[in-house]
Amino acid sequence: MPEISRFFGIIIYIYYNDHQPPHFHAVYGEYEALFLIEDLGILSGYLPPRAFGLVTEWAIIHRLEISKVWHQATQYQKLDKIEPLK
Repeated sequence: MPEISRFFGIIIYIYYNDHQPPHFHAVYGEYEALFLIEDLGILSGYLPPRAFGLVTEWAIIHRLEISKVWHQATQYQKLDKIEPLK
């Protein structure tokens, strides 16, 4: 799986040739949610509140980088890794 970041037990993925709208997957244990890159709303799934807050904080910091990686995935390019939340 194309992992782009990992922090506090949360793994962030962007898949090659994934469906629109631009989004990323956040997995925390048994939970998974798809976050829209544009406004960080949840496209589908669920994360517990603490994990949701951490993913949102990370995505606000790295929104431009996430958009860049989404574009890389649509072009089947090597995906950049994004700094984890510390």
